[in-house]
Amino acid sequence: MRYQTVRKVFLKRRKSAIDLSKQASYNLEKNFIGRFDRLLGVRRFVSTWLLFWLLLAMVTVWQLASLSGYFQTIQPVPGGIYNEGILGTLTNVNPIYATSEVDTSLSHLIFAGLLRYNSQDQLVDCLASSWSVDSAGTVYTVKLKPGLTWQDGKPLTAADVVFTFDTIQNADADSPLYSSWQGISIKAVNSTTVQFTLPNPLASFPYNLTVGIIPKHILGNIPPSDLRAANFNTLSPIGAGPFMWHGIAVSGNTPQNASERIALIPFSDYVLGKPKLSEFIVDAYASQSQLVDAFTAGQLTAVTGIDSVPLQISKMSGVEIHSLILTAGVYVFFKTQNNILSDQAIRKALVLGSDPNIIIDRLGYDTIPVNEPLLVGQLAYNHRYAQVTDQPVQADNLLTKDGWVMAKNGWRYKNHQALVFNLVTTDTPENQLVVGILQKQWRAIGVNLEPIFESPVTYQATLQDHNYDSTLEGISIGTDPDVFVYWDSSQYDPRSSGLNLSEYDNPTVDSALEQGRTRLNPALRVIKYQPFLEAWQQDAPALGLYQPRVIYITKSTVYGLTGKQINSPADRFNGVENWEIVTEGVTDPSKP
Repeated sequence: MRYQTVRKVFLKRRKSAIDLSKQASYNLEKNFIGRFDRLLGVRRFVSTWLLFWLLLAMVTVWQLASLSGYFQTIQPVPGGIYNEGILGTLTNVNPIYATSEVDTSLSHLIFAGLLRYNSQDQLVDCLASSWSVDSAGTVYTVKLKPGLTWQDGKPLTAADVVFTFDTIQNADADSPLYSSWQGISIKAVNSTTVQFTLPNPLASFPYNLTVGIIPKHILGNIPPSDLRAANFNTLSPIGAGPFMWHGIAVSGNTPQNASERIALIPFSDYVLGKPKLSEFIVDAYASQSQLVDAFTAGQLTAVTGIDSVPLQISKMSGVEIHSLILTAGVYVFFKTQNNILSDQAIRKALVLGSDPNIIIDRLGYDTIPVNEPLLVGQLAYNHRYAQVTDQPVQADNLLTKDGWVMAKNGWRYKNHQALVFNLVTTDTPENQLVVGILQKQWRAIGVNLEPIFESPVTYQATLQDHNYDSTLEGISIGTDPDVFVYWDSSQYDPRSSGLNLSEYDNPTVDSALEQGRTRLNPALRVIKYQPFLEAWQQDAPALGLYQPRVIYITKSTVYGLTGKQINSPADRFNGVENWEIVTEGVTDPSKP
């Protein structure tokens, strides 16, 4: 009985389990498998919404990026390491000695003068807060800005200024600036005031105050005769300029592959404000090939010291080539004491028979013609006294009238003497171009020009000894019209060097140059210089050609590099404290 009851319960539960299983299968079939087609619709519905939200997010991001570009502009910001490559070697950065391009560049960065040139090539204050001259034009008083310091933290005072120029005046110091400072008395009125007393008025004197000041507390105990060889000049210079000496590394085991890396860091207390660059590195290379290879390899920010733009650099994208025109003039100087060129008629014929415009067109860069001993636009320049050129017929007639007969071979002779002379200059592509054009132009009027191209070292000796018939050379004129050193008869001596390369001797010119430089009134100076310009035009001691340039190549934009005309290659650094090379997006507050 008990058994049957258990079996009956078991069968009942089994039937219930089977019924439940059938019910689950039915519900699964009806509510899940039977609705697969609806799930596909749901998937499409969900996918559509997901795609919509994805597109909406992408549009939002794009719009925000666009608005960011609208509200922001790319602007330069402080920072960055500036690497400048330059051709040459370091010898002496002391500003009373620096003459080479490497030395003057570093000197300009490390030291500061009482006055400086701004980016518009105007003379403005630097260490000085003001300067004045008395009514006689002989006493200049310069006041220093308060709180000046050297890069080692020591105070810079009037005593340092006096020490600098007293050292230049000392013959034992052997400074190339020696002759420019003779006869001038310098004294410190107090710690911030210096007085310069000149033997005679000199209108151009303020331009001499751009010389870098050197520290008395470091150099004052060194005998002047030992100063040129002091470690200060090459290993540990301390100035008051925008950048401080940080260190030097030398590489290369031969003169041909030698290079020097000089690292400079910003001087926080620079009188014109701390530079915006975080570091300035000067890489000096002994050869142009090293210099060009370093630039094309991306190792340099800028390069200078070369005469023309190498082909491999000109092909690079993003490169900017700056032609910085110098306030200088390239001339052919005729040595007027030479047997042939002492003849005024020959010199005038050479001027008439030349065409400087063809030379300028072939240079490959825009520049300004030079047709007087003063530059176009300079005080006292007068277009009436410009040299007359491109007149070969007049040149022919003048030579014929002077007794020079054209022979069958195309050369002119006079009393069996050929009209021939040499022209000596530095061996550069630009000089070869210029001389080649002149040689062709003068050959057309029967003149035989014999070019001689020399290395820079050899040519400097030639120039110093005046060992030439004529020479192609550039002279620095500057912004002031005082060109006394180039044309006054006192500025040449056959026994020593002199900057009167033409050995020009004219009493009228000497008088006009003296009077022009000793008058402070600009209008009066213009009047006094006129006899000089007129005589120079008639005597033709030289042929003016063009204002030369400095090539400065940068791999991209250097913000703050704005100079178009400078007085010397190192003046490219006018305003260097404001140079910037790093850019980033900056919000523009002017946009709503």
